[in-house]
Amino acid sequence: MRKLLLAVMIAAPLLASACNTIEGLGKDVQAAGKAVSDTADDASK
Repeated sequence: MRKLLLAVMIAAPLLASACNTIEGLGKDVQAAGKAVSDTADDASK
């Protein structure tokens, strides 16, 4: 769990810096959420 948390803490600023605007960040977060949701749906079938 610590490794995952560390990876997220390292990746978050890098991902945020890749977005030029807050709107872009929101779209990236939304896309990530959709991917997780789709994967969960596929796993439950």
